[in-house]
Amino acid sequence: MTAARLPALIVAAQLTACAAAAPVDYAPFRAHEPRSILVLPPLNHTVDVKAPYSWLSTVTMPLAEEGYYVFPVAVVDAFLKENGLPTPGEMHGVPVQKLGEVFGADAVLYVTITDWGQKYQVISSNTVVAAEATLVDTRSALPIWQGKVSLVDSSGGSGNLIADMVIAAIEQIVDSSTDRAHPLSRTANYALLYNTERGLPFGARSPKYASDLRGRAR
Repeated sequence: MTAARLPALIVAAQLTACAAAAPVDYAPFRAHEPRSILVLPPLNHTVDVKAPYSWLSTVTMPLAEEGYYVFPVAVVDAFLKENGLPTPGEMHGVPVQKLGEVFGADAVLYVTITDWGQKYQVISSNTVVAAEATLVDTRSALPIWQGKVSLVDSSGGSGNLIADMVIAAIEQIVDSSTDRAHPLSRTANYALLYNTERGLPFGARSPKYASDLRGRAR
């Protein structure tokens, strides 16, 4: 996937989300204004076992660029596993107030991956990443922001049936040893968080914080 295609994918995701859902109520978020976010490994509702940690490795940068302190995801994961919580499902079961006490986080980001990986047709293939996210305040245990994203990167046919079948066969061989969903998950995180209508507002550490009026009295 070339860099030129990334903005198109993000715009498509934003337009889809805006067309399908009601306006976001940012009042709960503005009532708490988190400065630090702890991200738990996602729940995985797909058959790809690589999906949770592949997604987890791409979320820190966009959150940090949004103006939040993000607890190191590998350290959080290792700490919880060492303390008797070996799976994301068990981690998600810990009371959010307890996570706030242990880590000192203002909010916890819970994510569920709903689709991931390559989908093959006869002469083409699609790479899909879809996820749902909820940010929960650690003091009140209230959800203060929710979002979802679904991106598809298509590899279409050229019109030459024989050539397309050969290319499709080669792509399946290549895809068996690579994870094309991983770079797409990075794009999906930016689309999820940076969406100008439904995304996460900029945090206090961002230079754009003062100009982000979503949910604020004007």
